[in-house]
Amino acid sequence: MYEYLIGTITTAQPDAIIIEVGGVGYRVQVANPYSFEMNHPNVKVFIYQAVRDDDISLFGFHSSDEKRLFQKLLNVSGIGPKSALAILANPDHAGLVEAIANNNVGYITKFPGIGKKTASRIIIELQDKVDSLLPTFDLQQETMNVPQADQVNTELADALAALKALGYPEKDVKKVKRALLKENSLSTDQYLRRGLSLLS
Repeated sequence: MYEYLIGTITTAQPDAIIIEVGGVGYRVQVANPYSFEMNHPNVKVFIYQAVRDDDISLFGFHSSDEKRLFQKLLNVSGIGPKSALAILANPDHAGLVEAIANNNVGYITKFPGIGKKTASRIIIELQDKVDSLLPTFDLQQETMNVPQADQVNTELADALAALKALGYPEKDVKKVKRALLKENSLSTDQYLRRGLSLLS
């Protein structure tokens, strides 16, 4: 089982990154591919390895606490890796933990594929298991590094593709696109964060 990989992220796709370690490229599914630093030789990505009969998949995270939150979400009945990543794509992890702690079903149902029944299940099963993560996520929210912006059209297109990969309906993505077109030059990560904010 992998704990983390340290290497160079060579490619960002709508739903994954390729990290090269020792000459081997690993495809790692992540919540926000554009939040990772590209082409830096020592990027650390925490890894969760999922093994099924016909597939081995890697999921990546910025921190061990983000990975732990992902694993806690997977333990909830009805939540698979794609749904968990879609929830974690919203960078306000502290807000998610607070919503779970405060029984805020409405906050959780804003994520794609999460209805009231599943949101209630997340709260019931995790309410007493996530409080310890809140201080860490508050600090990460304040210190998270945001990449520089330089290619507006490409960056926006990549962000919209990432929203679709997370499971948001085409009609919702189109609405968000109209709003994002009014924004000044942003990085893909910034467009994606803004889009997620508008969708929630």
